[in-house]
Amino acid sequence: MPNALAYETSPYLLQHAANPVEWYPWGEQALALARQLDKPILLSIGYSACHWCHVMAHESFEDMEVAAIMNAHFINIKVDREERPDIDQIYQTAHSMLSQKSGGWPLTVFLTPDQQPYFTGTYFPKTPRYQLPGFADLIPRVAQFYHEKKPELATQNNQLADALKRTIPTPSSSLSANAATLKLAFDSLESSFDFEYAGFGSAPKFPNPADITLLLHQAKAGNKRAEAMALQMLSAMANGGIYDQLGGGFCRYSVDARWNIPHFEKMLYDNGQLLFLYCDAWQISKDARYKQVVEETVAWLQREMRDSKGAFYSSLDADSLDEHGHSAEGAFYVWQPAEVKKVLSPEEFIVASQCFGFDRAPNFEDPHSNTQAWHPYLVRPAEHDETVMLKSAQTKLFEARTKRPHPGRDDKILTSWNALAIKGLARAGRVFNRPDWIELAQNSVDFIREKLWLNERLLATCKNDGTGNANNNYRVHLNAYLDDYAFLLDALIELMQANFRAEDLAFAEDLAEALLADFEAEEGGFYFTSHTHETLIHRPKQAYDNATPNGNGIAAVALQRLGHVLGESRYLQAAERALKAFDRNLVNNPAACASLTHALQEFLTPPSIVIINGDAKKIVAWREGIQQYYYPHHLFFYLDEGWDKNKQDLPPTLQRNFTNEVNAWVCQGVVCSPCVNNLQQLLDTL
Repeated sequence: MPNALAYETSPYLLQHAANPVEWYPWGEQALALARQLDKPILLSIGYSACHWCHVMAHESFEDMEVAAIMNAHFINIKVDREERPDIDQIYQTAHSMLSQKSGGWPLTVFLTPDQQPYFTGTYFPKTPRYQLPGFADLIPRVAQFYHEKKPELATQNNQLADALKRTIPTPSSSLSANAATLKLAFDSLESSFDFEYAGFGSAPKFPNPADITLLLHQAKAGNKRAEAMALQMLSAMANGGIYDQLGGGFCRYSVDARWNIPHFEKMLYDNGQLLFLYCDAWQISKDARYKQVVEETVAWLQREMRDSKGAFYSSLDADSLDEHGHSAEGAFYVWQPAEVKKVLSPEEFIVASQCFGFDRAPNFEDPHSNTQAWHPYLVRPAEHDETVMLKSAQTKLFEARTKRPHPGRDDKILTSWNALAIKGLARAGRVFNRPDWIELAQNSVDFIREKLWLNERLLATCKNDGTGNANNNYRVHLNAYLDDYAFLLDALIELMQANFRAEDLAFAEDLAEALLADFEAEEGGFYFTSHTHETLIHRPKQAYDNATPNGNGIAAVALQRLGHVLGESRYLQAAERALKAFDRNLVNNPAACASLTHALQEFLTPPSIVIINGDAKKIVAWREGIQQYYYPHHLFFYLDEGWDKNKQDLPPTLQRNFTNEVNAWVCQGVVCSPCVNNLQQLLDTL
């Protein structure tokens, strides 16, 4: 019989609905049962594309013996960390405090009935190995500790609660972070940069989009070393195996220092952010490889990640079935040379082998089957006379790969991750003059506004499971988090620069108002959860970037920008309060707060607003000329003659008298330049 997860929408939770474990979703039913029976809670947090989550599930959660022990001793709760990042944040932080180890997924947390963690870990094998205790042996011992050591647990819980409170920063009365803070952030990134293979630190290596953004902003300020670091890292990723050389799109991270062997899951949030960064890199360098990466990644999003109504799905799994029918990490992506030879002509095989490394030693080994294989990475680019041959080989290998069992897809739709994709697509469409890409971004915004914006508030997630008839078969649920509001507001500001729509500006204003009303703390900055959110043991308010940018940093950037566009001082003041709230974090560790450093930079020097107004056909040449260059701290609004008749849809700051020629104004704060009617003169001004 299925357990209580059978009624959920999360693909990850549904993967566990047939387990013999008596799983519950997080909610009052399970929490009340734990209190009623005085049984501790076994909380398991993971996500659909997670390889080690699958391993632990197969070893323990699908095992009748282990399940019986879990059911006897605990109330068992499964959480999808992508649906409930609030719960994940709290217990990842608690895990690092209790164990003095870094976290990850699966996260395994043993709680008292009142949700206090008292023992934590990540992956546990069924039987002892990897210097880890066996899960079946561990469970009764941890349960016994709860029942026999309650005084000790009470002391530990109080200490942990105090430690969690200390993670909330104390605001500064005045902002001490300044231009020197930005320099310190670069110095810190430089000290940890791998100048041999690019990236930060040693293996495993992550894309770190917020850090690359910081480097590119430093490059714009004249820091050539920052520019070299950013471009080296983007090139290394584009040429490495972390990038899918056949099908486009980036995997989550590289397990080796050279970016060649990825952890094979593909996440929407990574690809949305990297789209934006490769557009920026192309504007700086004009490297055709960056443009190719953008084109291929957008094609992957359209082909494999797009819902029929215009939004984007969450992820592709790391695992798929191999040729023997066993689930294996990377099975969809890796090759044997004999397979490659069978698909390609002899001439294509020679070029592909030299370019993709098939003529070298195998670079991938499945840890479970000990099978060696080849994962393509770009050893060298094709020579001029090899380009057509390599393209043909890529096409044939891609077509052959489509016949393999595909990785599982997590088809839930997350507001925050869609916002990152919207921003990336809007930026790509603007830079490369692709109205079809801009339309993809607009379709996703329209989906969110229609399905996930209810009663002037956002919801976090939805899924088309055929049961939500009142909303066209999409079941929507969970109050949105800070990241949903901040990322979407930021994306709308980018989208309006690609193609200005009055409804997007109105939506942005609504989001900003909800953000201030529902998330701002009295002392400044924003909580991760809204004021009406479920009460948990802690309410996070964080400064640091992770795989996704920090919500406080993006909220501050977006509110500042919207405040300047609308002339709305309340938004500017809220952004300043956020910077003061995290002033000490910025001063002490600015590199870890890259998104907040962006907000600081535009607080110190407000972004320029460039209004370009005139005949629609004539504006095209101006748009194309401007988008050849990298202007990270400028906001561009292209307004043709249609807006002359609809000035009521424009804020006063953007209203200008229309003529048949193209005119431009550059504004910073409340000061605007005289009208410019020559493109080259505008470029010189910028």
